[in-house]
Amino acid sequence: MKLNVNGQEHEVDAPADMPLLWVLRDLIGLTGTKFGCGMAQCGACTVHADGVAMRSCITPAVALAGKKITTIEGIGKDGDHPVQRAWIEADVVQCGYCQSGQIMAAVALLKQKPQPTDADIDAAMSGNLCRCGTYQRIRTAVHRAAELTKIAAIAEEVQHVA
Repeated sequence: MKLNVNGQEHEVDAPADMPLLWVLRDLIGLTGTKFGCGMAQCGACTVHADGVAMRSCITPAVALAGKKITTIEGIGKDGDHPVQRAWIEADVVQCGYCQSGQIMAAVALLKQKPQPTDADIDAAMSGNLCRCGTYQRIRTAVHRAAELTKIAAIAEEVQHVA
């Protein structure tokens, strides 16, 4: 089957029922997406399919043929995505295991709601568990990412006018 992952076409030989998570990690070699629970309950395996956050641990890869799949490796080069930058500024990470899924959920939220409230953030991020309990810093980082995204959009507008 052919999968478009992070803008690149990959031809993979996988059983029809193989979850996308294992195709990404074992066949394509993208290990940023993590295995947590295997039941779509923790969010560590969150990726985007056509821009929508989804759990890769329970989704057969074959179901995503023809869709644009984005993993943590595909959202920003060298940590330059506003959400990644905000995560660093807010010092969110402790153990770091859940962070790729957390970041992917935050990116999806900010696409839907560029200026989310605390309630929006709590609702959108509630499916992503953090054993270290960095939820307050996650909320702070999402707000900061919204600011950084807005600043980048304004700077881009100014460049187009100039």
